Amino acid sequence: MTLTAELFWSFRSPYSYLAIGRYRALTELYDVEITLRPVYPLAIRQPDFFERNHPNWLGYTVRDMIRVGKFHGIPFAAPRPDPIVQDMTTRKIADEQPYIYRLTRMGQVAARRGKSLAFADEVSRLIWGGTEGWDQGDHLAGAAERAGLNLTELDAEAASDAEGLDAEIAGNQDALEASGHWGVPTLVFDNEPFFGQDRIEMVLWRMNEKGLTER
Repeated sequence: MTLTAELFWSFRSPYSYLAIGRYRALTELYDVEITLRPVYPLAIRQPDFFERNHPNWLGYTVRDMIRVGKFHGIPFAAPRPDPIVQDMTTRKIADEQPYIYRLTRMGQVAARRGKSLAFADEVSRLIWGGTEGWDQGDHLAGAAERAGLNLTELDAEAASDAEGLDAEIAGNQDALEASGHWGVPTLVFDNEPFFGQDRIEMVLWRMNEKGLTER
């Protein structure tokens, strides 16, 4: 029996990036399907989040995500450009956000096509894996193609049905919170939420209890 799970995920979350490749590999090794449900990052949902945090929060988070990447052998670098336009000195979020809405809506279009996990993985490798100017040239088109999608079609639907997609994305956030958590990455399996990039081994343990088999 094929097991199923949902992964709540953000294009701006470094920990989401650090988790997704390993979750995708899990679906390739085992008979499990993971549907990725994109949400808007805290910078959009709670713009004052970064200003309210402890002064040490940002420095520690940067140190930790670099460490996690090295530990798992995952290429990791500061995104250029950042999916969220933000003054990192003041932590203020800019009013104009040219990247995150496009990315998240395209991610939801990919979810409509059943290919959100692959699309988000390929795109996040560009954003967080060291590709400068990931939004330029044919980088995104190549990522979409590797996921079995067409970037032109994704962009067109993201633009023409922005309102409908945003409603679905809001529904993803509601489903995340209904599961018992609020942050990303959170994988929900059998109505149980697992938050963080460091819960993948525990997810595998739980799935094994439920009869997980190799492909």
